[in-house]
Amino acid sequence: MITARAAATFDPVGRSVATARAFVRDTLQGWGYTDIVDDAVVLTSELVTNAVVHAGTAADVLCLRTELGVRVEVSDHYPEREIPLQSTRLDFGSPDREGGRGLLLCAALASRWGVEYTPAHKQVWFQLDLPERPVGIRSAGPLLPIDLLPVADERVRVAVVQIDHSGSIAGWNDDAAFLFGHTAEQVTGKQLTDFTAWPQTPGTSTGIADALQLSRWEGSYGIRGADGRTIPVYASHLRVRDTQGEPSTVCLLVRDHERAVLQSPVRAPVTDAGSESRKTDPFEVFIGSPAPDDLDGLLQRTVERARDMLDADSAFLLLATDDETELEVRATTGLPSARQRFARVPVEAGTGRYGSARMPAVHEDLTVVPGAVPLLSDTGMRSVVTVPLKVEGRLTGSLGVAAESPGRYTNEEALRLQFAADRIALAVESARLGELERLRRGSLSFLVEASDLLAGTLDRDQTLALMAQMTVPTLATWCAVYTIADQSSEPYLSYVLHEDEELIDGLKALLSKISPPDPVPTPGARVWAAPSAAAHEAALRASMRSLGRDQPDGLGSGMRTTLATAAAVGGETVVLPLVARNRVIGMLTLGKPSDDHFRQEILELAEDLSRRAALALDNARLYSERMAISQSLQRSLLPPGLPDVPNVEIEVIYRAAGEGTEVGGDFYDVFPIRDGAYGFAIGDVCGTGPEAAAVTGLARHALRLLAREGFGGPAVLERLNAAILDEGSRSRFLTLLYGELWPQEDGSALLKVVCAGHPLPLRLRQDGTVEAAAEPQPLLGVIEDLELYEQTVTLDPGDVLLCVTDGVTERREGTRMLGDDGLADVLTGCTGLTAGAVAGRVLRAVERFAADPASDDMAILAMRVPEPPAV
Repeated sequence: MITARAAATFDPVGRSVATARAFVRDTLQGWGYTDIVDDAVVLTSELVTNAVVHAGTAADVLCLRTELGVRVEVSDHYPEREIPLQSTRLDFGSPDREGGRGLLLCAALASRWGVEYTPAHKQVWFQLDLPERPVGIRSAGPLLPIDLLPVADERVRVAVVQIDHSGSIAGWNDDAAFLFGHTAEQVTGKQLTDFTAWPQTPGTSTGIADALQLSRWEGSYGIRGADGRTIPVYASHLRVRDTQGEPSTVCLLVRDHERAVLQSPVRAPVTDAGSESRKTDPFEVFIGSPAPDDLDGLLQRTVERARDMLDADSAFLLLATDDETELEVRATTGLPSARQRFARVPVEAGTGRYGSARMPAVHEDLTVVPGAVPLLSDTGMRSVVTVPLKVEGRLTGSLGVAAESPGRYTNEEALRLQFAADRIALAVESARLGELERLRRGSLSFLVEASDLLAGTLDRDQTLALMAQMTVPTLATWCAVYTIADQSSEPYLSYVLHEDEELIDGLKALLSKISPPDPVPTPGARVWAAPSAAAHEAALRASMRSLGRDQPDGLGSGMRTTLATAAAVGGETVVLPLVARNRVIGMLTLGKPSDDHFRQEILELAEDLSRRAALALDNARLYSERMAISQSLQRSLLPPGLPDVPNVEIEVIYRAAGEGTEVGGDFYDVFPIRDGAYGFAIGDVCGTGPEAAAVTGLARHALRLLAREGFGGPAVLERLNAAILDEGSRSRFLTLLYGELWPQEDGSALLKVVCAGHPLPLRLRQDGTVEAAAEPQPLLGVIEDLELYEQTVTLDPGDVLLCVTDGVTERREGTRMLGDDGLADVLTGCTGLTAGAVAGRVLRAVERFAADPASDDMAILAMRVPEPPAV
């Protein structure tokens, strides 16, 4: 049964793909189907791309909500373009090819999918089923004796924060003021993002702005208190709508360590003495019920229960990489987790029984075997027991507990811990695989969005900014982009970004003082230790300079900045090469704060992003070079300046259409011929590009040369026509208005003009009448034998001669065109204006005639004989 529907149609243009993705994302989030948003967005993106890019038609997108999931239908209007089929078996080809990739993704991600043809359109649909979720009460527990209830250190304070639709704080209760030190008056009206450190829990990919848009969300992040410290909190968000229909979000926050109090495990009810106890699941005995439904929660619950089971001071759990050569720290308790999380240690740390994570191990005193457990170095732990997590004989992780005193553990404790590890190994592996699948799908959606953004610009600076903004804070805490101009140039620090804007300047200054990383073309991320070492050294120097100084107000601002920068850069830093067209064009540098490490999945995603970003950056470079060449060539085809003609005002306006990468075919020129005589020309070569530029250059220089040799107008144009025809297949036809001007002693001006296929020049008299000042004649570059003639025009004081190219007269708005009559109407209202004012008014009239930008070049040449000054 269909319970809701949403439909939209998208035009056959590239930006429609991003718009369709946003439409599907907003629709599904509004329906509360956040579990399948990423898959639906990826599939919609591919299918809409197939419609608007490959089929070249509009795309109709229909979202249908049912009780079990969502069905999305994408239709185009090109049914003749068939789905790639071979016999009865689908042949999708390679995922890297354009054709069939959308169907390959449908087969991989969708629960069901299909193709339907009608005489008017083709429809591809897919259905995504919702994951099974328990209904009714999420968790409940029996009545317990008071002595069995969880113990809280003090009254549990719950901060209630109301966020309006713009992300601003609208409500702030007394507990929020107590927990974070900010009063309601200080925070009301400010953005919540001004006070959050996101994410507090590593591995969380959703940003705070995204979380506030979801219908329901739970997780951990940090709130910056009034004293500047970050307070970890556990938050529950609920999106509501007020009586006016405006959305807002209610946030319930407690201190992160009180999360266990609010989520205390449900204990088994006390059974009667005479009743038969039911059989209990060993997993639930150890982990508690209900078990956490996310990997991080499950791992954290595991280490806490292992610590409590053996009365230890700390516990840790590491997960193995796919090749079982390294273990990655994923959960700890009693240890500096922020420093150790995602650090990697080798599976085989040494020789013998105590050196391998594949077997249980008991260390009575770590001071006797230093380095046996690298994770516990410099933590004060003396005795430790570790056991492997295995699934079907394959090492999937390692669980350990440790104590500060030596000799605490024996083989008996190792057996107890191994029994617990065997109970939870399969659940951990299943949750890990589920997390990897979610990361894979989220990564695919991220790369689709990133590719779309990078393909949407050809500006180098904007491409650099996009590269950094896509990595921070999604992949890293800070980012720096180095660029290399050519093989002989050193890497140059081009862009720096940190998730805390106040640290960008300090980070940029620090990186500017150290040598850039080597431009190694080897793919993959490599660790770069220089920034961390430089940050620590700078912090040490600043601390030593402060010794012995009397600073009653605490640390100076300069030292505080240095220490903050050191903390921000002091973690792991990796460098990924930006390789495009077999050349290293730069490096993408990603960094973490102090002693933090990158996950392998994040590095692999960053590597994919770096390949796309490198090609986008190189395309922007090539585009900039092409534009610079075109603009330089365009300038060379136009005169450097206009001569001062006695008693005649001359004004020229030139506007090139497009983005500047193509050389236009319009040109103009005004030049002295001999004493008292001046030549002027305005022309339009058919087409654009190098061929048109060649004819433009030939025409402008030939006109000057022939005119100064004493040839008259018809002879000049006839010889130019022969020169154009001599170009053979490279020739282009040319419309040209050429004339010669003689200022007269009585204040008038004598003109002799030849109009070869060009829009006719218009003469404006003082009384406001407008008339053509020449007759049309054949254009140049088409026939060999031309018989041209010149016409004489006298401009009296106050008269104006207006010459334009067809970009002016052919300006269109739908089916309307400005035309010669429209230009004459504009010129009629220019009586008494100077030549510059006439040209400017004509340009404004052309621009206002249509809303769209001009699609053709325009040249406007206005000449006016001024009236004599009043006596």
